[in-house]
Amino acid sequence: QLSCLLRMVTLHGIPKDLDSYPKDLLLFLSPAAYAATGSCRQFFRNIGNANLDVLPRESSQRKELLLEALACLEIPGTQISEGSAEILGRLGCDLGGEYIRTSGGTLLKHLRQCGSFLPDQEEAIRDVLSGGNTTFGPPAAWSAFTLRELSALMPMFDHSILQQIPK
Repeated sequence: QLSCLLRMVTLHGIPKDLDSYPKDLLLFLSPAAYAATGSCRQFFRNIGNANLDVLPRESSQRKELLLEALACLEIPGTQISEGSAEILGRLGCDLGGEYIRTSGGTLLKHLRQCGSFLPDQEEAIRDVLSGGNTTFGPPAAWSAFTLRELSALMPMFDHSILQQIPK
């Protein structure tokens, strides 16, 4: 339905007020087509606020959006800055484990909005949390406040993390 709606909206070219349309609609538009109305950074900020679950998790379309976002944000390696993580929004939920490990705590607060994780992402989240190299510190220093902040990531806690958390 969104794909058909996009065809109707763009029948006579890309409208100048495209940002006022539902963000989910942009999932079916190429960043190059959007360039006529705004920057690729703005496009991916809008995509990051869309409901990405409209596209299947492992779909080629969703993978292509992530690759184009990384190119737009000029991310050469696997380290994601705070600013880039903000722009990626929910699209950051598709970043692989290597991005999570390299970016450390920077991505953790953004990953809290993800509904589920792939096994390599789960392992990377556990590695980052166990390492204690985050704003939350090592699990041995966590408080009730920290656990509330990390509540969305609690399913990733394994036995070794749980053992370290003070009672």
